[in-house]
Amino acid sequence: MALGPVAQIHVSVRDIDRAVVFYRDVLGIPLLFQVPGQPMAFFASGDVRLYLGVPEREEFASRCTLYFRVDDIDSEHARLVAAGVESFGPPHVVHRDGATELWMSFFTDPDGHKIGLMQER
Repeated sequence: MALGPVAQIHVSVRDIDRAVVFYRDVLGIPLLFQVPGQPMAFFASGDVRLYLGVPEREEFASRCTLYFRVDDIDSEHARLVAAGVESFGPPHVVHRDGATELWMSFFTDPDGHKIGLMQER
């Protein structure tokens, strides 16, 4: 039996309320629910759930880079910069083939995770 597709990704945060505001209000990812009395929040990112939570033990702490597809990387980059999100520079080409170009730009969330925007043109 083979594994199925990724269903959920855990992202460690230090302050769940601050993380919810960033992912819901700044990035615009739909919040599914928060767990009452627990530092846990779940977001819908296509078919994958993002689980933001304060890890109970250090061995479960994550450090990750999340890549999000966007339709217009230039306008999305400008929107996040205007919202005060730390950027690592403007969108740029990272790969070309005969038919498309892959463009990316990178940001940092409040817990130091890297957020990548990607668009194929």
